[in-house]
Amino acid sequence: MGDRIAIIGGGIVGVAIARALVLRGFGDVTVFEKEDRLAAHQTGRNSGVVHAGLYYQPGTLKARLCAAGRISIRDYCAEKNLPYREVGKLVVAVDESELAALADIERRSLANGVPDLVRLDGLDPLREIEPSVAGIAAVHSPHTAAVDYGAITEAMAEDVRSHGGTILTGHEVVALHIEGQTVRVRTRESEYLVDRVIACAGLQSDVVAHLVGADPSPKILPFRGEYWALAAARTDLVRGMIYPVPDPRFPFLGVHFTRGVYDDVHVGPNAVPALAREGYTWLTVSPKDTWDSLRWPGAGTLAKQHWRMGLDEISGSLLKPLYYRKARRFIPELRMDDLTSKTAAGVRAQAWGRDGALLDDFAVDQVGPVTLLRNAPSPAATSSMAIADHLIEHYVFARTTD
Repeated sequence: MGDRIAIIGGGIVGVAIARALVLRGFGDVTVFEKEDRLAAHQTGRNSGVVHAGLYYQPGTLKARLCAAGRISIRDYCAEKNLPYREVGKLVVAVDESELAALADIERRSLANGVPDLVRLDGLDPLREIEPSVAGIAAVHSPHTAAVDYGAITEAMAEDVRSHGGTILTGHEVVALHIEGQTVRVRTRESEYLVDRVIACAGLQSDVVAHLVGADPSPKILPFRGEYWALAAARTDLVRGMIYPVPDPRFPFLGVHFTRGVYDDVHVGPNAVPALAREGYTWLTVSPKDTWDSLRWPGAGTLAKQHWRMGLDEISGSLLKPLYYRKARRFIPELRMDDLTSKTAAGVRAQAWGRDGALLDDFAVDQVGPVTLLRNAPSPAATSSMAIADHLIEHYVFARTTD
């Protein structure tokens, strides 16, 4: 139990793992975060939704860990007096072409044990939940909630510190050297010798994997999600969350309406290829990141399969009327000037394989004493505490007893 453990990544997943380790009294734990603050990327730039598990293929890690993680996040917010609002989610089929996919969402939800899920048919039942919505059918998840994941991460970080763990911001890990049963961790500031490493590096996860010679696949393909803020005087158009039926061919949910934990309402996100791993605007360009994506073996296959959707998403990003048209399908009363300004965008760390396939489930690799979380997009924030338990049980503790 005296192991020295390094966690790479100060998002909610990395901090949740550190917290779980220190609460178990499991060694000397240090979190390395390259930014000057925690939750700087995916954790602090998402919709703040606590997912109930509607979309995920039953039996996958996403399905299992989302269900457990939702309960853990809810209970943690209650324990720490952090805001947690069950505003509910309505997944809406606008026309008959979407009914089959809606039925699949209902099937998955029931298999995943989504609590109190209700199928609604006809406009009147939909408008009892969301008076401004348009559609012919929906499923309603009343326990889908909104939180502040940045605040949750900071509370977990305080737990880490108060139980003897260390969190180092502004410490980018630039090299990892496995030396027998130990790992030498080098940052730009110093070196640290540890017994094991758990990397939860999000947008940099494949870069960190490369440091220990792991398989280059899966690689991270960054997708930017852009949000529009709904005018304060028009937030009564949305009571909770209104989502489209997702396209099963693409691992993104489509533009939706979300009432946040602080009562703001935003519309989005879309999903456009980012021109840098941390490319939060079109003006942020990394030639290296872009070239690495273009020369990846699966790039041609991906482009061939999804170029129409990609063109549609890019057009909506550049032309507000096209973005507005997507949103208005669900709320006919919406006016274009109701979308007042673009808010802080996020970039999703989407993993893809050599064959061009976008990975759907969480993915973990092991290289000696180094555990690599290779793919952890949504619902990773919801699942963060359950991901921590899973990695500790199946990798950290499992290795200890070998």
